[in-house]
Amino acid sequence: MNGRMKDRPVVIVGYDTAELLDIACVSTTFAMANELGACAAPYRVRVVSPGGAPIACATGLTLQSQQSLERVTGPLDTLIVSGGLGHERAAADPRLVGHIRRLARESRRTASVCTGAEVLAAAGLLDGRRATTHWWYAAGLAARHPGVTVDPDPIYIRDGNVATAAGITSALDLTLAFIEEDHGPELARIVSRHLVTYLQRPGDQAQMSLFTAAPPPRNDLVRGLVEYVARHPDHDLSTAALAGRAGVTARHLSRLFREHLGQTPGRFVRQARTEAAGHLLATTELPLAAVARRCGFGSAEALRQAFIDRYGVSPSRYRATQTAHSGA
Repeated sequence: MNGRMKDRPVVIVGYDTAELLDIACVSTTFAMANELGACAAPYRVRVVSPGGAPIACATGLTLQSQQSLERVTGPLDTLIVSGGLGHERAAADPRLVGHIRRLARESRRTASVCTGAEVLAAAGLLDGRRATTHWWYAAGLAARHPGVTVDPDPIYIRDGNVATAAGITSALDLTLAFIEEDHGPELARIVSRHLVTYLQRPGDQAQMSLFTAAPPPRNDLVRGLVEYVARHPDHDLSTAALAGRAGVTARHLSRLFREHLGQTPGRFVRQARTEAAGHLLATTELPLAAVARRCGFGSAEALRQAFIDRYGVSPSRYRATQTAHSGA
């Protein structure tokens, strides 16, 4: 398809109460690539909506649509459906969904941001695929569309020519990945630096930090142990040791962790140690063995296994990706 294109037509689909950042992160990042890269095939971005109506974003600002969704024709380079509070109404609109399905057939790649995955799923574009969405809405998407393998962890997922991004600013990460795919890593890094992003995150990075993703547990005992684990990942954090520290039985502690954190103490500790290791890998040059010791793993191999289970990549590959994307 690109061989017939002098530029790269990009269509961003909005609708009533779409999320402004879902749209702006994409449009601004592509525009900056055009400005900084002198691309031989620049991106030509249009924001469209059903009937060409203004897009009243949930934030109170209104975007002017550049074209009616119904009048858009291909071929397109990239079709992106935004998310937002109006995603359920959008996914229930057969005309909107039908035009998304039509345009996907005429696009080199199709993507969604945040709850825009609900629209792609309604169009049947995620059937048999692995996809992500904002962590808050992942369970609902999985329940309504059992043919979709919903993974709430990554910030974006590429499955064939369909991509789904997690929540809001992950649109920036996905767009940077598209720029890297189209024009190479150097332009993606330049755009990332001009956007003043800390780094261009790989898609397999988890959406949420373990200690900021949700409010602290209401239970004082569990909250105290969560804080202790965060500060001392290299200590003895066995269930028996934590129970002894809290003055309860191991069985009672396990019940409290399941009730307030949704997982066993052992699983929580492994996750906390793995995320702590990820932070050290991204911010230090410590050898893997030293990272493993500082985070409570018995060996570099134990760290490697935990990292692959959590992120799907080895610690060394994760570090190399972080270093490349940070411009080091």
